[in-house]
Amino acid sequence: MTAQASSPRRLAIIRLLLLGSLLLLAARMVHLQVARSPQLSQAAQAELLRTVDIPALRGGIFDRNAQIIKLSSPRLVLQADCSQIKHPVKEAHALAPLLGIKGEAAIADLAAKLSRTGPGSGQVILATDISEEVARKATKIMFLDGIAVTTQYPRSSPNLSLAESVIGTLDWEGKGNGGLEYAYNSSLAGKVGQTRVLQSPNGMELPQTTPVEVTKAVPGQGIELTIDLPLQFQAERALGEELRKSNAISGTAIVMDTRTGDILAQANLVNTTQIPYAGAVPVPPFLTSKSPVFPGIQQAMNNLAVTQAYEPGSVFKIVAFSGALQGGKITPQSKFSVPDQVKIDKYTFHDAEQHGLITMSATQILAQSSNLGTYQIAKRVGAAGMLSWAQRMGFGVPTGLKFPGESQGLTVTSSTWSDTDYVSMAIGQTDSVTPQQMLDAYNAIANNGVFVAPRLVRGLVGQDLSVTPTPPSAKHRVLSGQVASQLTDMLKEVVLAGTGTNAVVPGYSVAGKTGTSQIPYSNIRGYIPGAYNASFVGFAPASNPVLTTIVVINRPTPQYFGGEVAAPVFSSIMSYALHRYNIPSTVGAPTKIVKIGKANGDVTGGL
Repeated sequence: MTAQASSPRRLAIIRLLLLGSLLLLAARMVHLQVARSPQLSQAAQAELLRTVDIPALRGGIFDRNAQIIKLSSPRLVLQADCSQIKHPVKEAHALAPLLGIKGEAAIADLAAKLSRTGPGSGQVILATDISEEVARKATKIMFLDGIAVTTQYPRSSPNLSLAESVIGTLDWEGKGNGGLEYAYNSSLAGKVGQTRVLQSPNGMELPQTTPVEVTKAVPGQGIELTIDLPLQFQAERALGEELRKSNAISGTAIVMDTRTGDILAQANLVNTTQIPYAGAVPVPPFLTSKSPVFPGIQQAMNNLAVTQAYEPGSVFKIVAFSGALQGGKITPQSKFSVPDQVKIDKYTFHDAEQHGLITMSATQILAQSSNLGTYQIAKRVGAAGMLSWAQRMGFGVPTGLKFPGESQGLTVTSSTWSDTDYVSMAIGQTDSVTPQQMLDAYNAIANNGVFVAPRLVRGLVGQDLSVTPTPPSAKHRVLSGQVASQLTDMLKEVVLAGTGTNAVVPGYSVAGKTGTSQIPYSNIRGYIPGAYNASFVGFAPASNPVLTTIVVINRPTPQYFGGEVAAPVFSSIMSYALHRYNIPSTVGAPTKIVKIGKANGDVTGGL
């Protein structure tokens, strides 16, 4: 066969081979695009399909009058995934009219934002709180690669940081990390929903795709507090003013409904302008949020009313008097010979002011806050009696609030009891308590001898704004009604003619007690020179108590006596509260503050 004859045959074979290859390729393409199209499409989508949590709308926090304290509300956010954007200038010009951006310079800045590379070049927020119309228009522009609209639920505080030490804050995930936000997180948070979406490897939702809802998010329940916002503001205002005036480091003020135990205000502030005394217990950390009251006065990070225990000083004397009166060991008129000082186990105890041997009634001992007179009363109660009465009045045990980080305080036990505790415990030195525990004890006296547990939450708020009440506060009798009445009359003398005259509320009878206690070192025995806690706790009207209040000021200077520093704050807060709730005035009550007694007679400390 000649070469000329074989050439056409070779060409034919080549053509057949090429045709066969094309047919095989076409068949493969038909197989992939038709027969296996659903399977491959699903596989491709599976690479990008993600199950995404849908955050639930967090429940709001309201005061007792349904005023907003904390509220979460949905907002639409326009985001960009720079890794998906190929034409940033073109997209910037398309987005500019929607975002109200005008001028070439501003559009160039937007384009630069869409062109970010390197660290921090992932998701970029272009606009927050956009309207639904803007969101709809942005998602309908077909060539807007890497642009998506997401929903966020920011927490707002119409009253700034008011009561924030009680409410708490949220962490970066939107979960409660302190205070009531943490304690009630499961109720407030609701239940997260789920949706399936197509996302880029960077987690950005692909444009022109429709999410598929798997489960709906269930909004959280709100909580209604016992707090009364106007009274809370007044408490913080009066407390903050005193912290600034007395150069104190921190302070707490609590107002409680005497009958129900509802906490109407719980203020906890710190003074950021002060430097801690050398060697003192570290000052509580500060929040960055500013108080709505005074510059330099901020919310404490923790609820000092229940988390910070302190040696209470003379306000603790009520334990010895309660035990002695209830046990029939004394009457308000019982007479005692009170020396200037007494020595027990090498330690010398004394009254705040020097005096010779004097005769004082039990009422005078309480009104003038005599340490050594209280020691004699505690001796009649006995060691076991003092320990028992401290616990009966709520010291060394939880308050019932179940507040995160709550302290039970620290009380003397039978195994550590010594003869010196007849003085040191009786005058509030060796035991440490929280301001809330101290308030609860005095509230039992105000409440005709019935101890009522404090309460911060009145109920859970549903989506229809209906309120499911929480159980009322637990109650139990501590003192007889007769003894409670006797103590009330004795505490009235503290305000009328004793160390608490600055606590007078014009037009109302007031019963209460001052306290001025030295602050101990944290690591060695002894007290920090010049460092004191000043306090006043009481109730009004004394004839028919409605409100019980405590004020504790940490390290005031130069004045540091409870009667000089804490009592005026009590008077200011209580005066506002009684008028706010339209409480009738007391017939025959003082109409102005008259200093009859001595406000500096109750200092304890200095073993």
